[in-house]
Amino acid sequence: MRTAIRVTFLASAFVTSSTLIAAEPSDPPLIERTKLFGNPVKAYGRISPDGKWLSFTAPRDGVLNIWVAPVDNIDAAKPLTNERERPIRSYFWTPDSKQILFIQDKGGDENFLLYGVDVATAKQTTLTPFKKTRAEVVGISSRHKDRILVGLNNRDPKWHDVHSLNLKTGKLTLVQRNTGYGGFLADNDLHLRMALKSRDDGGMDYYRISNGKIETKPFATVGLEDALTTNPAGFTADNKTLYWIDSRGRNTAALIAQDVASGETKVIGESPKADISGTLTNPKTLQVEAYQAEYLKPEWSALDKDIGATLEWLKYKLGASPNVQARTDADDKWIVSADKVVEPSAVYLFDRKAGTLTKLYTGRPELVGAPLVPMWPVEIKARDGLTLPSYLTLPASADANRDGKPDRAAPMVLFVHGGPWARDEFGYNPYHQWLANRGYAVLSVNYRASTGFGKEFLAAGNLQWGKKMHDDLIDSVDWAVANGVTTPDKVAIMGGSYGGYATLAGLTFTPDKFACGVDIVGPSNLFTLLETIPPYWEAFKQQFYQRMGDPTTEAGRALLKEVSPLTYTDRIKKPLLIGQGANDPRVNKRESDQIVDAMKAKNIPVTYVLFPDEGHGFARPANNIAFNAVAENFLQPCLGGRAEPIGDGLKGSTIQVLNGSKYVNTLDQSLASK
Repeated sequence: MRTAIRVTFLASAFVTSSTLIAAEPSDPPLIERTKLFGNPVKAYGRISPDGKWLSFTAPRDGVLNIWVAPVDNIDAAKPLTNERERPIRSYFWTPDSKQILFIQDKGGDENFLLYGVDVATAKQTTLTPFKKTRAEVVGISSRHKDRILVGLNNRDPKWHDVHSLNLKTGKLTLVQRNTGYGGFLADNDLHLRMALKSRDDGGMDYYRISNGKIETKPFATVGLEDALTTNPAGFTADNKTLYWIDSRGRNTAALIAQDVASGETKVIGESPKADISGTLTNPKTLQVEAYQAEYLKPEWSALDKDIGATLEWLKYKLGASPNVQARTDADDKWIVSADKVVEPSAVYLFDRKAGTLTKLYTGRPELVGAPLVPMWPVEIKARDGLTLPSYLTLPASADANRDGKPDRAAPMVLFVHGGPWARDEFGYNPYHQWLANRGYAVLSVNYRASTGFGKEFLAAGNLQWGKKMHDDLIDSVDWAVANGVTTPDKVAIMGGSYGGYATLAGLTFTPDKFACGVDIVGPSNLFTLLETIPPYWEAFKQQFYQRMGDPTTEAGRALLKEVSPLTYTDRIKKPLLIGQGANDPRVNKRESDQIVDAMKAKNIPVTYVLFPDEGHGFARPANNIAFNAVAENFLQPCLGGRAEPIGDGLKGSTIQVLNGSKYVNTLDQSLASK
């Protein structure tokens, strides 16, 4: 960014006695971007159901691929796949331990196909060989290990037909043609037992399936208020019990066990402040043995005494709440890890019989000893009294004694989560660590509409995009200023998806509140956003309409226009950086194009970065590193923090700067050398 732009945009009406932190000799060394955002050495550690193999993803020629090793010798690992462009980010073992299945799309288009690779021969097969198709796993059985159920929308992009996939031959057999249902639930015999269908009010109806036929009348109805907090969670192995995560008749979603024969239900797990967010299930019986809820920090509650003792022992040994990543069928070996925030996560093999923990790997060993800083849970009061569970990370120079209370004010980045029906969580966050290392306080706020805190908190965000949801973010900035975290003239807003929308809203609805903004794949026009949602979201379209605004009504269209940042482009007067994936199926490239074109038409500076091989976010590490290189050199003159020079940070990426490269320090030179 040129100095002239900074002076024009950052002239502040505030006079403050607070002292902002400048770079000092006592500042910790810069952590290189590549160490935070490059490929991990290993990730996604798993163990095969039969306990014979370890698996993980690791770089092969610079791209994350799947590797396997004998369970007793991880050093003998060999690559099983050979992806050359996009990293493998999701995989799982087949029940018979003979194959590993993974999904992969092209260029971020989210048309995920399902692939299988034989562990013995490394032969790879495309199991869903269709174009413009998104495969989804519908059912996996602990009893029938030779097949699984998959959903395919190759016949109609809106609806997924259910097929049985023979894992040995790859043959697909149609099980259920989908005539308008948003999803299906299978039991442990791979029989479809339930179908769900969207209601006009944004809720869901649930229908029983008997002998392959869907009943005409729903056996359960879930209204809009419970639609995002109530879902069936699977059957036990004997198919006699059905679990639900259920908020009906209560605020926070509880863990419910329902007797299939009688229909009787029983609450077996609940939390007064948070929804049940996860379960630990016995691999043989499929009975829930423990459940997790997270208000400010994740907490396990055990239903089984032995499992409870095991979790407590693991917490003691690991130094933090354990994450159980995989269990063998015999349940004699687990893959576990723990998040200590200020250390890179390590993964262990836990032998239950021997009572031993064997370290398998540290995912990012290059961060061992790095100046990582703590994350602090905080509760912030919104102007209407709603409590906002949030997370604050302070730079080392602003919190010398690490007590979570600032010694002096620092520039701050308000980092807003996407969704918006998602949440920020406690734990190691590379963005918090990166920005704090550059000298910024980082605040992430669970604004109303965030999930995990009960249906009332979620519903408080209905029709409040750019309104009370935005007020929550403004109130959080005011809290940070009042508590000495930052000063009012040195706050940036940054985020992806809804967080990108919040960035654009911040610079248009409250143009004097933020010094600058970084929008990553954020929508600028909510009407065109709803026009271009993926077809396979058809079943949930009414939920969008009820929670955002209905584009089929005059009142809804007026609301969507009112809360679209594009409507107020002429109010933007602070520096803006936009990052977009060309193939984004959720937030179409047009969302970024529209506001950039409008700004250019009004001679308002903006920097616009495009990645032609990405979708909703940047999956390729080289692209993520490149964008973050641009972002920190955009933020540095705006907030006065530190920045690692762009240097060769663009190499290996497909970055295209469509507008405003001159507004980011040394970006033109780096593009020329790339």
